[in-house]
Amino acid sequence: MAEGITKKLYGTSVYVQSVGVLGDLDIDGFAIAACAEIGVELSRHRARSFEELEALGEALSGFDLIVTMSPAARRHALDLTRLFHLSVEYWPVMDPTGIGEDRETKLNAYRQTRDQIHDQLKGKWGPR
Repeated sequence: MAEGITKKLYGTSVYVQSVGVLGDLDIDGFAIAACAEIGVELSRHRARSFEELEALGEALSGFDLIVTMSPAARRHALDLTRLFHLSVEYWPVMDPTGIGEDRETKLNAYRQTRDQIHDQLKGKWGPR
């Protein structure tokens, strides 16, 4: 969600890549639905692993900032970047996976996470 929202807000003025630290790197259907509500298309999106980014020629040393949204991602990013001069920020947003029993409750959880990411981005870099 963060990559899609960032691209929607800032277009080509920033370079952004999604990275996942867990094995499931496919985008969640609820994330797709929640982002579609604000005009962010995620249906073809797929997160990459840090290792996959490196294999594709995206050296971590080429980035200025890594934003993590879970404690596990933060630990992993700090470990991978300890030899590089770049910033790692932790934005604690709600993990919506596993919340709710019915579709609407689950979708509301994803909306909350989407809105938290949106607010964090606007707070960091302002509106566009």
